[in-house]
Amino acid sequence: MKRYYSYENFRNDTGKLILEVRTFEAEAIIAVARGGLTLAHCMAEGLNIRDVQSIRTELYDNTCKREELSLFGECSLKGVEKVLVVDDIADSGETLDFIMNYLKENFPHVAFKSCALFYKKSSICEPDFWINEANVWVEFFWEKDFKYLSKKNTNYQKLKKVTNARQKLAKATGSFKSF
Repeated sequence: MKRYYSYENFRNDTGKLILEVRTFEAEAIIAVARGGLTLAHCMAEGLNIRDVQSIRTELYDNTCKREELSLFGECSLKGVEKVLVVDDIADSGETLDFIMNYLKENFPHVAFKSCALFYKKSSICEPDFWINEANVWVEFFWEKDFKYLSKKNTNYQKLKKVTNARQKLAKATGSFKSF
């Protein structure tokens, strides 16, 4: 069973999450790419935090689970005392657990807290802040709503032709203005 998570739900839940984490008074945000990027950007706006960084992990090669997680990217936390780590969901919790341990070991002078929109009770790592309990597969709007634009999608070339034709028509009729 799947649950579609719309932009409207995201906007409302992000507002709730911002109110929850505000008491931590984070100076920086680390987004867990890719799932945490959209949420981290919105939270940074709501919390007025300009220092937004990201790190990426990989647990899967296509559909095969790896023996261990791989970490990509580095963070610069010089002079920072409090950091909020942001992801979309704590599913198995392996990613969040790995990242939190990595950050605490490599930046012992920094206090880290984590947050997510969704948390599964079976997760090995519970975020410090979370909004929804996940008991089904969550399809986030940023995963679902833009897949048709992927070059891997067979309709991509058709869409590209239609878009180009619409742009040419708009230019020809004067309804298109470039900046």
